[in-house]
Order: sequence, then C-alpha cells, then structure tokens
Amino acid sequence: MQLAPAKILIVDDVPQNLLAMRALLEGEEVQVLTAQSGAEALELLLENDVAVALLDVNMPEINGFDLAELIRGSPRTSHVPIIFLTASPQDPGRAFRGYESGAVDFLHKPIEPHVILSKVRVFVELHQQRAMLREHNERLKKSLELNETMIAVMTHDLRTPLTVISLNAQMLGLGATTADMQTLAHRIGNSADRMARMIQQLLDFTRIRAGILRLEKRKADLHDAADRVVTELLQTHPKAQLETAFAGDLTGVFDADRVEQILSNMVGNALQNATGGVVHLRVDGTERDTLSIEVQNDGQVPEDLLPRLFEPFKGSFHATQGLGLGLYIVDQFARAHGGFASAQNVQGQVMVRVEFPRGSVETRAQASALTLKNS
Repeated sequence: MQLAPAKILIVDDVPQNLLAMRALLEGEEVQVLTAQSGAEALELLLENDVAVALLDVNMPEINGFDLAELIRGSPRTSHVPIIFLTASPQDPGRAFRGYESGAVDFLHKPIEPHVILSKVRVFVELHQQRAMLREHNERLKKSLELNETMIAVMTHDLRTPLTVISLNAQMLGLGATTADMQTLAHRIGNSADRMARMIQQLLDFTRIRAGILRLEKRKADLHDAADRVVTELLQTHPKAQLETAFAGDLTGVFDADRVEQILSNMVGNALQNATGGVVHLRVDGTERDTLSIEVQNDGQVPEDLLPRLFEPFKGSFHATQGLGLGLYIVDQFARAHGGFASAQNVQGQVMVRVEFPRGSVETRAQASALTLKNS
C-alpha cells in the first residue's frame, strides 16, 4: 500500500533556519511544512495531520513553550509529538519546562544532522504505521459490513423456497401410504426446521451486529413462553428426556418472542450437546425483581473454553449441525433486556443460566421498542 508522504512541521522565526531544516529533512517520504510564528503554525496544524512538530523555543509573541501548550490543549492536535529546538545554553529549568509543556525531546543548537534525522525518522515511521493501521481497519470494517449485508440478503431470500419445502414435507407426510414414506417426510421436515432456525440465527446475528434489532416489551408470562418452546422442541426431538420445573411468579414485562428464542436456543443447544440423560429446564420467578432460566444437561465444557461459550460461531464445541450462534444470541438478547448469561460445569453437567429484570406494568410505555445496541 502506497502511503502519502508524512508531514512534519518546523516553526522558527528565522527564515534561514527553516531553509536549512527543509533541505535536511524533506524527501520522498517526508513533506516539510514551515511556519515563522505560533499563529501560522496553529493554522497549519488545523489543516494538516502532522507526524512531528519541531518548535524553536525563542520566538516573538507566542514562544515555543506557549505554542506547545496550545497544541496540547486542542483535541485536534494533542497527539502531535513535539521536539524543542533552542540556541540557549543548557538550563535544567528550561528543559523541565519544555517537558512539562508536552515535549518528547529538547535539543540544543547547533544540532548534529544525523541526530535530528534519526529522531524525526522514528516519528515518521510511527505515523506511517498508524496510517496503515487505520487504512487496514477501515477496509476490514467495510468488508465486514458487506459480508453482513450479503448474509442478511441471502438468508432473507432463502426463506421462500424453504417454506415451500416445509409445506411439501407436511403434504407428503399426510399422504404417506407406507411407514418409509412417513419417515422420509419426517426427516425432510426436521431438516427444513433446522435450516429455518439457522436462517433466523443468521438474520438475528446481522441485526445484532448492525444495532438494528428492536425489542417489543409488554406484559407476558414466562411460564407460557416456556410451555410453547418445550412443546415445539419435543415435536422435533420426540425421544428427548426433558424435565421442567417452575417456581414463583413468572409474569413480567419483556419481549416474549425474544425470550422464547432464548429458551429455544438454550434448550435446543442442551438437547444437541447432551451426552445422555435428562435435560433439566428450571424457570424461576421467586426473586422480586428478576426472572431466571437455567438449563442443565450431561457433559462438560473444557474450563478454558467456558469464557468463549457465548462468542459468535464458537458457541458449539461438538460435532453438531449448528452454526454456533445460538448461545451468542442468548447472551445478546439477555443483555438487551438488561440481564446476563453465564455458563459453568456443575458435578458432571453443563449449566447455562440467563437472568434479566422482571420489569413492571408501569414501565411498559418506556420499555417498548428498545433498540439493541452492540455490546
């Protein structure tokens, strides 16, 4: 990548000194800007991104120390490294004032050419590295935005043919005349349902990353939401062993659709990754201000991977057919409700827990249509 020449600023009220410094420092990678006063220097700094500024200490009106303080005091220029140049005898007091004004170095004239060249080169290289990093980050950001847009468009367009597949699978099952045909229709339907969940997860992922996913909070019952999710999952996992437990008052103000997705992802993930035995779902409303969901299943997640369990595309550590987005979405939806998600190994089992504020009817007006921001 070809970078533009780095700009350095030299401020001195003696024209001959500016000419000499320009002849010494200017080259293919360096463009020298010169100013004969503090006011002129400030104007140049407002218009240019400067790698380093070399300031003469002894100037009329605004001396080098005062100019340095002005440079440091502006957010636009506070990052610019400053090197003081002076013809005055060495004085620890003046040097201390220079460093106190924000200087990175304090040089006395006459200055050896190789000394000033080596010092300026360091700041020019640092400036170029920062410019390259900014350019890289900008390209990466654009690439990610393009990828997420493509995913959103692709997943949206996949829904129509997938709906057709699901409907035809249902019709095939209803008209099946043999057990083999019923089994085939059931497999097609299950695969279509699994693909539909993947598509929904990808859509949610792109909305979360774009910060445009909205919550519609209203009074709802977490018990009812859990019943609906369990009924649906048992239809697609007829052999699953799933035990549920409910405690306390499970009403609150939340986005029922998103909370149902939290439940579906948590329980569905447990059913996929369980090594055997019963999957336990506990929904708790015994606390006055919070609601909680716990899902537990046989198996262990390595302790070093537990902190990464809720990362996108890293939520599954087994050979499943999922995308690894389920628990990431659980975590993001919990955060959107002002809560949190956590996971731990407990006596040979994995427990995933979500907790979020119960809310109240009085907050419905303020709680509705909240925008989920990136965390």
